Amino acid sequence: MNTVPVWSVDARTGLRSAQVTVEAGVDDVDRAVRAARAALPALADRTARAALLRAAADRLEAHGAELIAAADRETGLGPVRLTGELARTKYQLRAFAEVVDEGAFLDVVVDHADPQAQPAPRPDLRRWKTPLGVVAVFAASNFPFAFSVPGGDTASALAAGCPVVAKAHPDHPQTSELAAAALREAARSVGLPADVLVLLHGRQAGADLVRHPLVSAAGFTGSIAGGRALYDLAATRPVPIPFHGELGSLNPVLVTERAAAARAEEIGTGLGGSFTLGMGQFCTKPGLVLVPDDESGDRLEKALVAAASGAAAGALLDGRMREAFLAGFAERAALPGVSVPVPAGEQPAPGQEQAVRPGFLSVPAGLLADEEHRPLLEECFGPVTVLARYRDQAQAEAVLAGLGGNLTATLHAEPGEPAAAGLLELLTGLAGRVLFGGWPTGVAVAPSMHHGGPYPATTSTGTSVGGTAIERWLRPVAYQGVPQQLLPPELRDGDTAGVPRRVDGVLRLP
Repeated sequence: MNTVPVWSVDARTGLRSAQVTVEAGVDDVDRAVRAARAALPALADRTARAALLRAAADRLEAHGAELIAAADRETGLGPVRLTGELARTKYQLRAFAEVVDEGAFLDVVVDHADPQAQPAPRPDLRRWKTPLGVVAVFAASNFPFAFSVPGGDTASALAAGCPVVAKAHPDHPQTSELAAAALREAARSVGLPADVLVLLHGRQAGADLVRHPLVSAAGFTGSIAGGRALYDLAATRPVPIPFHGELGSLNPVLVTERAAAARAEEIGTGLGGSFTLGMGQFCTKPGLVLVPDDESGDRLEKALVAAASGAAAGALLDGRMREAFLAGFAERAALPGVSVPVPAGEQPAPGQEQAVRPGFLSVPAGLLADEEHRPLLEECFGPVTVLARYRDQAQAEAVLAGLGGNLTATLHAEPGEPAAAGLLELLTGLAGRVLFGGWPTGVAVAPSMHHGGPYPATTSTGTSVGGTAIERWLRPVAYQGVPQQLLPPELRDGDTAGVPRRVDGVLRLP
């Protein structure tokens, strides 16, 4: 029996507040997965799934005050930010209920038998998408609701008909327990087994979960090192499984000479607000910003100095991240040619013993081609960004060409600027979401949103935000020559299930 304690820790003081539970051992993982697998048949009813998702949102709303208080203590993100995040999480659950009701995600295609078809007779074929099975969901540190136990991975998996075994993040175990209890309560309220969602704690439990033969897919939001280790486990199982991991992103920004000349102060101030938002702990934080090395770039940097100097100090999510941030900033600041217009560092205060202050670095863009300066092109989690001053567009493009994949890439250019189309094309090759103007530290929950990108931003081409996130937990199945009475209602002739279908090449709406 595993007896390693799991503690709830106050993010602002670094002090333990309570023991929440103990880490799961291999037998605990096995029981959890088997319990979730037993709940799979109950999720086959789309009506019940939609009711579950709505009930889950209602239960989170009912327990909102308790959830926000726990999350604030464990993450230090503040009640205002967490209230908004909880609202987003409830919206995601309700939005996926609508996706389930509509049924378009099933991608139903019916081709009736045609003996005269060319080049060969065609049998009766009917295709739809079916749930993969038990999904392992790894909670994120920086979003205790929206990307954790009740978040988008869980909501989309349940919407697909997949039960979930969630692995809590060690930064917010009490919040995770409360959220899981709310979702299990929601399941019981609509007549579904509570084990449509099961919660586990412990680092080793995560590895054991990915290895379990009854786990059919996994969703992860976290570090490159942790995500890659789990991805490799998923790929080297006797039966490999899909691993949808969001790992890390630099989120480059390119400011053209014309944009800087026209809006230097506005862009500098906006950048300051973006990279310090949530103490720089957004996965979409702009970590590298290319600006011209001229007078307009000087104005932009001056505005950024004012914005960054005025940004509030605050705690990071845990002591480990705090130390990594401080060490990462110091390592980068010590590189040859790097200047430190605003230094980051410790700034403790009573009740805020773990607080740090934001800062940023500036470097000539030409130095980024050197291996020695490679750390400047790697994500540093926390309130820091790198201003890279380029001498001409060719130099800026060379820096971008050397980057890996990203969640976002942003272009600040003037309307009608001749180079804009080519620059957008360049940025499209780097990221899953490309912005023209604005800042990337906000991910709208909308059907058209794509939150993903080339490796190492993610390990797949799927999105973790928006209605199409459901596609990650489904696989297509075609039935050939099956009698009507044996087919699922969605595949039978006639509008028996009220879902969109493509029949003999013609799209038919219910």
